[in-house]
Amino acid sequence: MKLFNLIKRFERDEDGAVTVDWVVLTAAIVGLGIAVLTTVGGATDDYGETIGSHLSSQDVKTTY
Repeated sequence: MKLFNLIKRFERDEDGAVTVDWVVLTAAIVGLGIAVLTTVGGATDDYGETIGSHLSSQDVKTTY
């Protein structure tokens, strides 16, 4: 009878199901982040190079 009660208690325990939910949600968030980074990454590099070339072409006034 003790083994039967242990199996019934294991059947009612929902801690594992919550863990699986969190793992699935975390994986979805990470996947979405990677998708956004790969989509926007190329444009960000190009824009950064444009800003860098503009800044390097500027002169700095050292006298007043």
